[in-house]
Amino acid sequence: MGIFWGVVLVILGLIGWGGQLLSWLRPATAVRLGVMEAEEDVEPVFWVDIRAEAAWDSLVLWTLPVAGALLLLDEPAWAYFGLVGGGMYLYFAGRGIFARRTMQRRGMRIGDEQSVPMNVGFLALWGAVAAVTIVAALVALPVP
Repeated sequence: MGIFWGVVLVILGLIGWGGQLLSWLRPATAVRLGVMEAEEDVEPVFWVDIRAEAAWDSLVLWTLPVAGALLLLDEPAWAYFGLVGGGMYLYFAGRGIFARRTMQRRGMRIGDEQSVPMNVGFLALWGAVAAVTIVAALVALPVP
């Protein structure tokens, strides 16, 4: 399971972190690639929120792909990165889903009909991977 889960963490972690990094540094490219909503398709406050979220996430979401790389290298320190990275991605996913659902219920424009369910689906996937990673990391920690 170590190799499989390490690959999952590296791939999904890099997609999440890379997408946020791209959204922060190159928003026009992120929109063109479908990673982020176009400014004209969303409420101004949502646009500001996702840009600020992208900047912060770019600084913290690198921890999960690092956990995956360390797991692939059979390095025990992966568990610490897995706990931190799992926590970061669990928060990232939960906040993203709850914010989008709340804004939708209030009638706010948060993207087109196709991209919103896809974004929520990816967030749910990252949340599930994060939860499993946290449990696996707790199991892998040395017991004194």
